[in-house]
Amino acid sequence: MNPTIKLCNNQLLPVGQGITLRAIETDKYKRLVAEVFVGNRSVNVSMVEEGQAVVYRQYLKGCPESKDSLLQGENTAKQQRLAFWSQANPVMPWDFRHRATQKTTSQAIQPQQQNNCDPSYPDFCIPKNSPDLNCRDISQRRFKVLPPDPHGFDRDGDGIGCER
Repeated sequence: MNPTIKLCNNQLLPVGQGITLRAIETDKYKRLVAEVFVGNRSVNVSMVEEGQAVVYRQYLKGCPESKDSLLQGENTAKQQRLAFWSQANPVMPWDFRHRATQKTTSQAIQPQQQNNCDPSYPDFCIPKNSPDLNCRDISQRRFKVLPPDPHGFDRDGDGIGCER
């Protein structure tokens, strides 16, 4: 497995610095969920303590050694109103994605009328930069799919999406 790690903080993870990954699980999109360490320091805990990340509680069972530090770090960052927590009404990432999916699916029913629609789905409009969607996220069934099918609606490659 060759995981892709997206970290923006060069202080936590200097370029060229060796890391250790402790796998927690693979999510529903087949991405590795892991704790990242530089030496003995958890980058995950550091980011949460700085308010740069929030704790996804569904993965805490896989982090027994870091669970308390993660929860305490998040609570402290929240109390000190650091970074993410400095917003008047912070929207948790999973709520933000859920709202984006709802917005996308409500737009997806319209026939393709604008350039922002993904050409892989000519029968209705899914905006080009939509979050990753599954068939359960949209109301359409048995629709035309053209390559490259970025959402993977046409699992059997027959040109028809969300058949089941």
